Amino acid sequence: MGISVNGVDVADSEIEAELAHHQQAANPVQAAVHEVILRRVLLQEAAALGLQAGDEDDRIEALFAQEVKVPLADDEACLRYYMSQPERFRSGDLVEARHILFQVTPSAPLDMLRQTAELILAELQARPERFEELAAQYSNCPSGAIGGNLGQLGRGACVPEFEELLFRLQEGELAGRLLETRFGLHIVQVKRRVAGAVIPFATVRAQIADELQRQAWQRALHQYLHILVGRAGIEGITLEGAQSPLVQ
Repeated sequence: MGISVNGVDVADSEIEAELAHHQQAANPVQAAVHEVILRRVLLQEAAALGLQAGDEDDRIEALFAQEVKVPLADDEACLRYYMSQPERFRSGDLVEARHILFQVTPSAPLDMLRQTAELILAELQARPERFEELAAQYSNCPSGAIGGNLGQLGRGACVPEFEELLFRLQEGELAGRLLETRFGLHIVQVKRRVAGAVIPFATVRAQIADELQRQAWQRALHQYLHILVGRAGIEGITLEGAQSPLVQ
């Protein structure tokens, strides 16, 4: 049986044309089929509502503009968001840090590196004064030549997982476990922290409102799409959510 949406068949050529856009998906054919069906559902809904101006993308945008609406974020919601994420609304926070990098290579697989790194970490926990010596001996980062010193780092200067750890450690604290990033395994210590300043609420109020608006719109769009798919007559394939169109 072929695939149809509300009694209108979906041509194989449509799916083949869409397939080129989903080659990186886990299941390219399934992703292409779902996209074609969803687009067909949206265009049929736009037609039913008399939204016929422009090309297909214009009609879908007009449909979303008319049917997916969310209220503007008020001051109370923005302030609540601001207060719940104090670290996000700071500027100028710096940490002076050092690390020892154990880089994964074909000649140094992860399991072997982990064993070595764990031994070095245990030694540093017992004798922290050896950090510079061991960094020079073991680190695969150029900073090893200067005792692993990375200098002062601000937010956004490192990969996210490294940054998250840096700004969580207290001054002088050696991380109690290895940090794994795409570069390898790290032993990390924060030597000094320099506190920045809190950004006033008035300065970021518009930014927060935009973020809350975007999040609310995405939730509303997700629910709207499930409603449309759930009430459409789709044959030849079952889409997730078609039996439960209302998403809570």
